[in-house]
Amino acid sequence: MIDEEMMAKVDALAGLRLTPEERERLRADLARILAYFQKLQEVPTEGVPPFSPLPGVVNVLRDDEPEPSLPHAEALKNAPEEDAGFFAVPPLFPS
Repeated sequence: MIDEEMMAKVDALAGLRLTPEERERLRADLARILAYFQKLQEVPTEGVPPFSPLPGVVNVLRDDEPEPSLPHAEALKNAPEEDAGFFAVPPLFPS
């Protein structure tokens, strides 16, 4: 189901540096997860209504109303590093 070529792609896309043993364990785990999802596809769902919360349960979140933003200087106040008025972070991808 999941061959070595696909595992190499997963490894590269996720930025992992797996040992051969770790890659094999991950391959086996992913194969079990995919098999489980395939098994779920076999469950008969004809006529089953979509899930809805219990009757009388309402969303308790507040309405999303625009508010003034945090001042720039205040936002950068606790930044470990800043560069030209921006948060400085390490690069995600080595150059």
